[in-house]
Amino acid sequence: MVINSEKLRAFEDERIRTEKVDVERNFRIVDALYDEARMLGVLPSKDPLEGIEVKIRIAQAVNYVQRPD
Repeated sequence: MVINSEKLRAFEDERIRTEKVDVERNFRIVDALYDEARMLGVLPSKDPLEGIEVKIRIAQAVNYVQRPD
């Protein structure tokens, strides 16, 4: 349980500012996650269009621009 959330936020912000990005490590993590998803049978999707309606509705909502009156 976090007792002092402001102190935690300051710690996290400082760590983000000072920590260097390790691109190779990040790619290794992504590769490992992809391999795990394939091992679990989640990827590749059996039906690539599964859930496309939801994705289209989300994209329309995110990209909606109201026309001026």
